[in-house]
Amino acid sequence: MKFPRNARIFRGQLDAAPFAAVFFLLLMFLALSTRVYTPGVHLQLPTADELPGTAGPTVAVAMDANGRLYYENQLIEPQRLHDQLVSAALEAAPEPLTLIMEIDRMATLEMQMRLTLLAREAGITNCSLETLPRPLAAHP
Repeated sequence: MKFPRNARIFRGQLDAAPFAAVFFLLLMFLALSTRVYTPGVHLQLPTADELPGTAGPTVAVAMDANGRLYYENQLIEPQRLHDQLVSAALEAAPEPLTLIMEIDRMATLEMQMRLTLLAREAGITNCSLETLPRPLAAHP
């Protein structure tokens, strides 16, 4: 079956108005995208190379630069976190539980030690610091 062809090659001038409209729409989207609120706690994790992970059960706790603690995406007080860690350690009773500490790089060592001691009091002896991988270096 042969279809009729009515298409001809366009030989006139291009109109600039559609291109300008698309350009201004892109400009508007880029300008407004910086104002979009991203929920959650902004953490700047430290970077490191090839740190080992863990194969056992884990529980994650985040700490921002001001020392506030977050467990399961919720702000939590230290005593309540202790109770939550005790119950998590009891659930993973046959295997040792590892605490993954997501700590902002601006947090002090004292804040990190308080979290480590809180986990130790809850019965968690293995603690691991979460890091980001270093960016790949440009190859010459």
